[in-house]
This record gives sequence, C-alpha cells and structure tokens, in this order.
Amino acid sequence: MPTLTLPPEAPTLADAVAQAVRDGVAAGELVPDETYSVYQLADLLGVSRSPVREGLLRLAEAGLVEIRRNRGFRVLRPRAHDIEEIVEIRLALEPPAAFKASVSGTPEQHTHIRDALAAMASAVARADEAAFWPADRALHDLLLRTAGNVRAAAVITGLRSTTALLGPPTTASGRTLAEIYAEHEPIVTAVLARDGTAAESAMRSHLEATGRLLVARLVAA
Repeated sequence: MPTLTLPPEAPTLADAVAQAVRDGVAAGELVPDETYSVYQLADLLGVSRSPVREGLLRLAEAGLVEIRRNRGFRVLRPRAHDIEEIVEIRLALEPPAAFKASVSGTPEQHTHIRDALAAMASAVARADEAAFWPADRALHDLLLRTAGNVRAAAVITGLRSTTALLGPPTTASGRTLAEIYAEHEPIVTAVLARDGTAAESAMRSHLEATGRLLVARLVAA
C-alpha cells in the first residue's frame, strides 16, 4: 500500500491531490504501469472521490497519468518531449509579448512589472523559494497582459501548471534563485527602457535555458 501525504498549502483539494500523486511518483510510492483505483487514492488521502477525480484529470492533461475507465489510473513516465512542446509554445508567445510590453506598456504597467521583479529580488535575499515562484509567475503574467495578450496569459498559466506537475522546479537541477533572477533582470531592464528587441532576446534566452535544464533533468531521471 503506497504512502501519500496531502500537502496542506495547496489552494484547492484537487491541487493537493495532484501534488500528492506527483510527490508519490517522485518518491517511488506510485510506480509506472500499475493501476490504482480512485477509491484507493481517496481513502489514502482522506478526501472524497470528487477532488481525486479532478486532480487526476489535471495530471492526465499533464501526461503524468492515464485514466482507465472503470478501473482507475496508471502512472506514466514523464517524457522530455512534453517539456520540449511546452517550451516551444512559450517561445512562440512570450518573447514577442516582451517586445510589445516594452514599446506599448503604460508607465503604470511598467511600474507593476518593476514591482514584480523587486518581489523576486526580495525572495532571493530571504532564500524564500515559496515566495519566489509566485513572484516569477506574476512577472511573466504581467508581461503578457501588458502586451494585451490576455488569452495568451491564460494559456501560459496552464502550461506552467503542467510543467510543475511533470517535476520539481529547475532549482532541483542546481540552478539557484539568484541565477534565475539574473535571467529575468535584463528582461525587465529592457522593458523599462522600452528596448523591445533586447527584451524579446532576453526572454528567449531565459526560456531556452529553462527548457534545456528541464529536459536534461527528465532525460537523466
């Protein structure tokens, strides 16, 4: 019988279930190719079947589990191709958005972008990884929305959630919070200087570096 723990900090029960399953896979408690039942998972986590089903649907969308009708679910091995596809989509959307945010963002919008980078810097100074990643997500979201790409912002939010389900953040590969911050700083500097070309290039470099680390980690797993 696998041992799973429901994380208390998750925003919803479905999020907590998805995280518990992902952690169980990483710890070897849930193994590929074995079928587990929804009832079993609900009992293990002490929750009803509804959030279990919702959490499993998210994991299925991320490619981490396969739902087997009337039987339960089966853990799948994450593939490097999944990360490559996500990064490819982000590269198509975020560098051009950084360019547009640079040249068309209002002073107020640029202030919010500066504040988001400052929140990342504050988290780095405190070595507070739990605060760093929300600030990171907020900065990327602000850049897309400043560019007027509200739908793209929603797409990227979903893709980042999928990436999180596929494995731990790139700090697990040895990249420090300070190094990740250093990749974001030139993006924001260029945006505030209204240098669209530099902002686009810096965003592209950041996403490519992140993608390489995530793929390398999956290949090595």
